[in-house]
Amino acid sequence: MQLGMVGLGKMGGNMAERLRRGGHDVVGYDSFSEKRDVESLEALVEALEAPRVVWVMVPSGEPTRATVRELGELLSPGDVVIDGGNSKFTDDQEHATELGAKGLGYIDAGVSGGVWGLENGYALMVGGSKEDVAKAQPIFDALKPPAPQDEAGQPIEGAGFVHAGPCGAGHFAKMVHNGIEYAMMQAYGEGYELLAAVDLIEDVPGVVASWTQGTVIRSWLLDLLVRALQDDPDLEKISGYAEDSGEGRWTVEQAIEHAVPMPAISASLFARFASRQSDSPTMKAVAALRNQFGGHAVQAVEAAEPPEAENPA
Repeated sequence: MQLGMVGLGKMGGNMAERLRRGGHDVVGYDSFSEKRDVESLEALVEALEAPRVVWVMVPSGEPTRATVRELGELLSPGDVVIDGGNSKFTDDQEHATELGAKGLGYIDAGVSGGVWGLENGYALMVGGSKEDVAKAQPIFDALKPPAPQDEAGQPIEGAGFVHAGPCGAGHFAKMVHNGIEYAMMQAYGEGYELLAAVDLIEDVPGVVASWTQGTVIRSWLLDLLVRALQDDPDLEKISGYAEDSGEGRWTVEQAIEHAVPMPAISASLFARFASRQSDSPTMKAVAALRNQFGGHAVQAVEAAEPPEAENPA
């Protein structure tokens, strides 16, 4: 099958390569990459045979919106645009309406797999009409991981790919996926900190590595933490500053809107906010309050030594 790929960064470039390995014809465009096959979006559209399928893999927000708008002016009725970035699901619904008025199909594809997807495959959560998804199914089949097998050696259908619903459903599913990811990473991080804080544990990386087999908390994320600790056992080379992509925020917003309790995901998001404060105003207020109601010692900003131990309130 032929596909146009717009965006050849870490994800888009690897996805294009995986598709080519799978026997598909990929025409790539990226204004910032020397790996591009054509010099413009217009040239990309001209290089594809109708009906065309164009996958957009650029940063979410205005870069994606602008690319979709331009493709809407260049493509022909019956063509399909796939947004595989991390767009908000409400953007998808707007894009589907705008492109649909021109006879164009639209699919939103939540993609998970990171830089490892080239070899391992990508988990795909897509939203759109059955007709449009069917047009792109060979692409999805080439990108997703090989089907795992059950105990009888039979493939487990559906693993790694889902047509989640109409336009917006794919990115909504990926949004929730990333919210869960926030909470899992936070739990691993907190467990690591406690292990490192006590003298009793002499081999922190070894403990974490021991959890990767036969335990209920084993996961690919845990494997990646083991890898990080192998490179830097005390994580001395890494700052404790953690950004958020936006999807954690959107997940919490939707939880509030639908009255779904999400204490773990919410706490993990707020922990990332806290990581960006070298001297937390909140904790300044907490320290001041403890001093006011209980006379507990506080530490001045310029103090070199910590305050003396105090009795609990």
